[in-house]
Amino acid sequence: MLGHNIIVIGTSAGGLKALGAILGALPADIDAVFFIVQHIAADKPSILPQILADVGSLPASHPADGEPIQTGRIYVAPPDHHLLVNQGSMRVVRGPQENRFRPAIDALFRSAARAYGTRVVGVVLTGYLDDGTVGLQAIKKRGGVAIVQDPKEAEYPSMAKSALQYVKVDYCLPLAEIPDLLVELSKEPAAKEEAYPMTKEIEIESNIAEQQMNTQEFLENVEAIGTRTTYTCPECNGSIWQIGKEEPLRFRCHTGHSFTANVFLAEQIQNLEKALWSAVRTMEEKVTFTRQMAERMRNYNLTSAVKKYEDHAINLDKEVSIIRDIILKGFATKRIIAPMEEDQPE
Repeated sequence: MLGHNIIVIGTSAGGLKALGAILGALPADIDAVFFIVQHIAADKPSILPQILADVGSLPASHPADGEPIQTGRIYVAPPDHHLLVNQGSMRVVRGPQENRFRPAIDALFRSAARAYGTRVVGVVLTGYLDDGTVGLQAIKKRGGVAIVQDPKEAEYPSMAKSALQYVKVDYCLPLAEIPDLLVELSKEPAAKEEAYPMTKEIEIESNIAEQQMNTQEFLENVEAIGTRTTYTCPECNGSIWQIGKEEPLRFRCHTGHSFTANVFLAEQIQNLEKALWSAVRTMEEKVTFTRQMAERMRNYNLTSAVKKYEDHAINLDKEVSIIRDIILKGFATKRIIAPMEEDQPE
């Protein structure tokens, strides 16, 4: 019987050190394959595979779309692409962002759960906010194993704390203990998949990430797993559906962008700040133009018109100051720290 040898690892801020500590301690003959998502800039080349290959004994690479899966290798999601796992091969696609990221941890974990069920081990490491939590839930629903880095030692503990809050995690360990556990799990027979059937949510959301549906099919499928809301997508301004009923609260839009509640709120705050700065710019242009008109009226000795334009400019200036204060000091644009930072299981 096959072991837990499909290992997916997700990390964000502080992840390079954490990945090195785990992958660098693995034996060269481990009978497993590793898939990695590290949140990285979309517009810069990544040398992460080279770094991981240098610190350990396993070869690492950015896979090509459709590339066959080989045991004893590390596959790293390339910049600006989701890494998805199918039976025997991988997809590397520019599907919609999830939790503001592409590659996204949830997308990788969900696809692995769909393809390999009970053989999957999901590992959530250091990082900010909560990408990976929903994907780890999918792995558990399909009978896989959930591992989380001990948040007490994580450089950025939010992702680990979120997973501990919302997922029935099998192991919460310091980095130093994770490699030996992965070796042990790879040799341990996985349960039969029949006991953990595919869910509609996992199937549909995996297809969304791969962009395998036309518009009508997408709308029909997202309606089947979600409830339409009155909110709009902060990425594309499209309609938003609340997906499922379990925590964490999360949403998808009509083009596939996905957000947990914390990320959705962060996006709203960012968009609000952008809108307010745009208002400041527009009003400042109006102040400048109004004063220019006052000077033109002065050249024609139109005293009454001069006063009207100058008064208008003064009042606009006051309102610009109010909006600036809202941006710089107000509550509406405050970068709210996720509740998980303050009230989490230790």
